[in-house]
Amino acid sequence: MPEATTNPLKRTRRGVTYGWMLAVLLVLAASAGASPRQAGMPRAQKHESRHEIDQLENAWRDAVLNSNTVKMESLLADDYLAITSSGTLQTKEQALDNLRAGRVRFTLLDITDRKVRFYGNTALVTSVAEVQGTAADEDLAGSYRYTRVYVRDAKGAWKIVSFEVSRIREPGERSERK
Repeated sequence: MPEATTNPLKRTRRGVTYGWMLAVLLVLAASAGASPRQAGMPRAQKHESRHEIDQLENAWRDAVLNSNTVKMESLLADDYLAITSSGTLQTKEQALDNLRAGRVRFTLLDITDRKVRFYGNTALVTSVAEVQGTAADEDLAGSYRYTRVYVRDAKGAWKIVSFEVSRIREPGERSERK
């Protein structure tokens, strides 16, 4: 049984001191760039970064609508991973192949309610998309909420590393699972 003392840094639980746990947490926070000064981006830099992300979001939209795989390839990080509205995982190559082969076609993609938040070299974008299109002979028409994650690479360019989309259902509307 662990020895109980009055010093909170020496108390143990399953053989690990709280002091060691605190030290590890502080080191992890420092290495993740979580200091209060780094968490908040200077106003001018935040404004410039927001403008860059808005332009990239518009470039992504145009690339999807025009099946522009060259542009899409430049936007996606090599380790890009998406979770589609059907819950399947999709790599960069799979996304490009689907766009190239016409398995995914969009005729309308109206974006609203865009919010961009920054965490160091990471940007998190959430939006609502009104969509008309098809994917593998499935009608995609409807409203979707999505999250896209950008990370600034070593060269200073923002790359999309993750994307997740969910269909917005009306109250009482059920999924058409079979």
